[in-house]
Amino acid sequence: MSSEKGPVIFVDDDEDVLPAARQMLELARFCPTVVNSAEAALARIDESFNGPVVSDIRMPGMNGLQLFERVKAIDPDIPVVLITGHGDVELAVAAIKDGAYDFISKPYETDRLLATLNRASEKRHLVLENRRLRDAVVQSAGDMPLLGNAPSMTALRQTLRQIADTDVDVLVEGETGTGKEVVADLLHRWSRRSAKPFVALNCGALPESVIESELFGHEAGAFTGAHKRRIGRVEYSNGGTLFLDEIESMPPALQVKLLRVLETRQITPLGTNETRSIDVRVVAATKVDLGNPATRGDFREDLYFRLNVVTVHIPPLRERREDIPVLFAHFLERASKRFRKPVWEITAPVRRHLMGHDWPGNVRELAHFADRVALGLEGTPRPLHRKEEPESNLPLSEKVNVYEATVIREALHQCEGDVKTTAEFLQLPRKTFYDKLKRHRIIPAEYRNSRG
Repeated sequence: MSSEKGPVIFVDDDEDVLPAARQMLELARFCPTVVNSAEAALARIDESFNGPVVSDIRMPGMNGLQLFERVKAIDPDIPVVLITGHGDVELAVAAIKDGAYDFISKPYETDRLLATLNRASEKRHLVLENRRLRDAVVQSAGDMPLLGNAPSMTALRQTLRQIADTDVDVLVEGETGTGKEVVADLLHRWSRRSAKPFVALNCGALPESVIESELFGHEAGAFTGAHKRRIGRVEYSNGGTLFLDEIESMPPALQVKLLRVLETRQITPLGTNETRSIDVRVVAATKVDLGNPATRGDFREDLYFRLNVVTVHIPPLRERREDIPVLFAHFLERASKRFRKPVWEITAPVRRHLMGHDWPGNVRELAHFADRVALGLEGTPRPLHRKEEPESNLPLSEKVNVYEATVIREALHQCEGDVKTTAEFLQLPRKTFYDKLKRHRIIPAEYRNSRG
């Protein structure tokens, strides 16, 4: 039997109950461990246990409440569900206030117990995933800001380390938002030039009339409005690194002058015939394939070959999806500190969006999404370690609503967000199903590609 939902420990001293409990949990796709004592359960629990614990309250030796206290001492985030007799309800309510996940009165309905365990199991998975992500962020701090353990990112960091302390010019290729300036900055910081200036210029952000002056500088009186001498970006970066972003946007006439600078390492400012020698490393970045004539446009082929001594490619997020949760956890923690908000845990809807979205804006888009989550504008965030309202304290009508919403979400998950299939699966008319989605504020799109 598949154990897709993870483990559950079921504790009851009644030996006749255990086989039926095992069968029930296996049919619900859990991986159950059934034991007849609290001591046997504790032997199987540590802080890495990835599931809930279900325990009867009244047992010989250590009872269910004592088991709950011991489990809480191991890890307070392990969900403990207590099975109570009529006379134990007050004790169970007190345990809920002390951190128990829920209690269910005997005789309990199977569907009621399974719905509770589904939620408890998902909560436990999210808690452990958030811990893993925070640990990954801390362990990878030395590699910031190129965070990620995908093979492509490991290879990229290794390449940057190899070429950083050389004087070779570098062409950085990557889509919008992948972090091309971050790569250029790392090449500078990891090189012997780190004590000298790192100068960045976006070639697509300046009008053609001023970009030459910005690059090469000018003398006083060189043109109308040039009242005093100006040192250009190339000369200002002498001894350091010059980063030219969106190099494909550079005007053709200026490309000729840049080519000459790269070949001679000399500049001639506007308004003078004096040439000045410079010692500068050039890192150019582009979001198009300059080696392809179809996408190169009017970019000079000879300048491309001069820049293309070493080319590094930054992979888009969709090609390294395994890094998305770790990156998001880093951006979320940073945003929470910046906005002075609580550090949110990654909820199931947010996680589905993280792994289902293609992120055309790449790391920049992901960082902005983390900002919105930190501000409470996306998903249904919850602060870490905040106690949830126990379902058993809700009125009957609210319990019914919670159960109905849970069933709909699970059906959407199984049907991968397809509305028609889900409505047929639940045997509901389409309009009725849409009404329930609206009432419970459930968005089917969040469940698409959920199995992936």
